[in-house]
This record gives sequence, structure tokens and C-alpha cells, in this order.
Amino acid sequence: MGFFSSLFGFCGFGVGISVGIVIGYYLFMYHQPSDVKDPTIRPLVEQDSNSLQQMVPEIPLWVKNPDYDRLDWLNKFLEKMWPYLDKAICRTVKEITKPIIAENIEKYKIESVEFESLTLGSLPPTFPGMKVYITEEKELIMEPSLKWAGNPNVTVAVRAFGLKATVQVLDLQVFAAPRITLKPLVPCFPCFAKILVSLMEKEMIKDQVANMYLWPKTLEVQIMDPSKALQRPVGILNVKVIKAMKLKKKDLLGKSDPYVKLKLTGDKLPAKKTTVKQSNLNPEWNEEFSMTVGRHEKMGMNVIPLKDLKPEEPELLTLDVLKNMDPADSTNDMSRGQLVVEVTYSPFKEEDMAKDFIDDSNAVEKAPENTPEGGGLLVVIVHEAQDVEGKRHTNPYVRILFRGEQRKTKHIKKNRDPRWEEEFQFMLEEPPVNDRMHIEVMSRPPSIGLHPKEVLGYVDISLADVVNNKRINEKYHLIDSKNGKIQLELQWRT
Repeated sequence: MGFFSSLFGFCGFGVGISVGIVIGYYLFMYHQPSDVKDPTIRPLVEQDSNSLQQMVPEIPLWVKNPDYDRLDWLNKFLEKMWPYLDKAICRTVKEITKPIIAENIEKYKIESVEFESLTLGSLPPTFPGMKVYITEEKELIMEPSLKWAGNPNVTVAVRAFGLKATVQVLDLQVFAAPRITLKPLVPCFPCFAKILVSLMEKEMIKDQVANMYLWPKTLEVQIMDPSKALQRPVGILNVKVIKAMKLKKKDLLGKSDPYVKLKLTGDKLPAKKTTVKQSNLNPEWNEEFSMTVGRHEKMGMNVIPLKDLKPEEPELLTLDVLKNMDPADSTNDMSRGQLVVEVTYSPFKEEDMAKDFIDDSNAVEKAPENTPEGGGLLVVIVHEAQDVEGKRHTNPYVRILFRGEQRKTKHIKKNRDPRWEEEFQFMLEEPPVNDRMHIEVMSRPPSIGLHPKEVLGYVDISLADVVNNKRINEKYHLIDSKNGKIQLELQWRT
């Protein structure tokens, strides 16, 4: 019985498996569920934009939005030029960061900060598209889409207290939609004065960066002075001051010490002045201009309309000295004397006006005739400071220390962003290629106060760069100051 039971059990198992496979195959091949329908097939041209984006999420912007233009030419350009752009950008980064690092390593007790490796990798960024806005203003607004999945290798080594710390960046992904505005547009190369950059999409960037540069906030980079760019020079005005007659007495002893100050309307450059004629109410000058510094009592003024002057024709004018240029002011009827001047207007030729005004702005005046042979005149112009703040008072002025000499600007009361526009000169017998100039921003206490003077920050400038470049006009970060900056212009005139 045991044998027959095993035989029948085995046969039943084989028959059951065979029948189950046949029935399963039949159900799988021929049975269709009632709740499944055939898909609807539609051409792509009939799909809406949302459906297309869901099907193909990486559609280029110039396909999604007709306002965006293709930038295939720019991407091909970047692909070919990227090995050279990589080297140029990295070299520029090192040149820019070198003075900043040199100014801050002593402040934070750091021995050195060096780039052990600096490369942006072999993968260039790509621009899927760009949108350009057309406005009625003198500006150009662009919104490029930037994607960069790069493989840079940036290694920075910091040494302090005998220890070394290394920071390395290997992989970087950037997806940004910046708005770049070039304004105002000017007729001089590079044809725009400022670059304004804002980020348009917050979800692509960190919150800290978004808070600083998310639209409408902007990062502003000034390329040139807009006022100089829009007001191109059109000619030279030569003024010869000859004499004055019957001037008004201003001194207690019945005399005056007259001089003539000349300034173009709207010009921010320092005024020109003649020499002072002591105790003279009918002075004669017949001389050229010189710089004027200080505050004096004004004897009078007048204006010469440049549009009334004929080109290249000297014109002798006798001007009444007036208190002001208000025609309704009755005090102008009082006699203050007369001034005789000879003026000549020499307009630039068309080919001269086509020259790049930037070259003229970087030109340096020649040193005076009494300059020692082989030497020159070192000129320091203190323009302004920003974000300077003292612990107990903020009445800033600038002190310049050079070769044992000390020069000071005037002090400005209670001002964190003072502006001086003062010039100082040092006559030197040889170029100061091995010298450094120490410039510090000080704060003078109030006239009635117990607190001493404070140092708000300082900079040490190597004069070798000034001698080599002839002129430097930069903003320097003040050492020992949280956010303070000072704008200085240095010239080496020979």
C-alpha cells in the first residue's frame, strides 16, 4: 500500500503542476481586465506646455519661452577658449587676493595663506538661453541662464601657530539666473559705466547670498565715472588773467589782498587761482593758474558763457565783479571793481574726440620745472573714506607719514563716510621704489572731552607700484577696522 500511495501522490503532483501552468498561460494571454483602457495617442504639437515639460524636463529655455534666445555660439566659444580662460581667471584671482591676504594675515595672526592648486577644471559653464529686455533708458538688461557642473580643484593652505590647515574644493555645481544690467550706456569704450548684477531665483542659491543679491538688491561694479563718461571733453579754455581795477576794500586798513579763482561750472576738480597781490586794489597778474587750498573771504565773481566765445579767437573781456549771479540781488549794484581777462576757446578736432577718454583720465601731469634731475613729484590725493567708526567719537581726519614728514587733512565732525578731496605733494630726488607710505585715519576728540585721539584704521602702501604705473587710484581696506575703507590716488610725476 505504501508503494501505491507514493506512486499516486507523485502522479497527482505532476498532473496538478501541468494543469496549473496551462490554465495560467491561458489567463495571461487571453484574459483582459475590464478596468484597463487603451492609451490615447496624440501628436506632440497638440500637447500643452505643462505636459511637454513633464515629459521632457530638460527642454532648453529657448524652446519653453520664445523670449529667450539660443546661445549655441557662446557655448562653442567657451568650449574652445576654456583652457585659456581657466588660466587667465586663476591668474587674476591670485593677483586680486594677494594684497587682500597681505593686509589681513597680520591682523588675524596668520603666518601665510597660499593657493597650493587653483584650477577651474576642464568643464566649461553653459548658457541654455538668454533674455534681453528693451527699454527706453540708456541701459541694456540681460537675463542669461547659467549651468555649470564643474570639476575645479582649489586648494588653500593656511599656516598659523606652527600648524597647517588645508581647504579643498573639488566638485561644484552652479545653477543661476542672474539679471545683468549695463548702465548708463556712453559713447566711450567699453560703452557702459556700471555693471549691476542681481539673482532672480532664490531656490537655486543659499539664503545668505539671496539676502544680499536677490532682486531688487544688486551687486554694483563701477567701470568708470558716469559723470566723466557722459560729459566728454570738447575743447580747451585758455584763460589769461591780466588785471583788475577799482576793487573793493576788504581789510581794516583800507587795503585788499586780491587773487582770482577760476572754476568750470559743474566741474568737481579743484579750482585754479592766480598769485595773491598784497595790499593792492588795482592788481596786475598776466600769469597762468595754480592750485588753491584753504578758505578765504570772497571778494566777488562773474561768469563767462562759453557759447558766446568764437573758436580760436582770443577775446579781451572786462567783467564787473559781482557778489553773486542772482540778477534780482540789489547788492550787485554796489561797485566791487572790475576784472580784465583774455580767453581763448580751442575746440577739439573730430579725430581728437574719437580717442578713448580713459587714456586721458589715466594721464599724469608733468612735474614742475624745479624738479631734481632723476627725481620727481609724489602726489597723494585723499578722496574719501567709508564705514569708519571710533569707540568713543568719530571725527575723522587722515594723517600721512612718509620719510619723517607728516601731513594731515582737515577733520570732519561726526561723519562715518567723510570726503576730503585734499592733495599733498612730496618732492623727491629719486624714485621711491623701496619705500612704503603709512596712511592712517584718525578721530579727533571734541573740543570739550576727556577721551584721547583714536586710530580708526590704517594702510601701508608700497610705492614701487606707483612709480611703475605712474598713477594708482584704489580703495583700500583699513587694517584694524571692521568694515572701513579709504580711497586714495597716488601719482608719480616726472
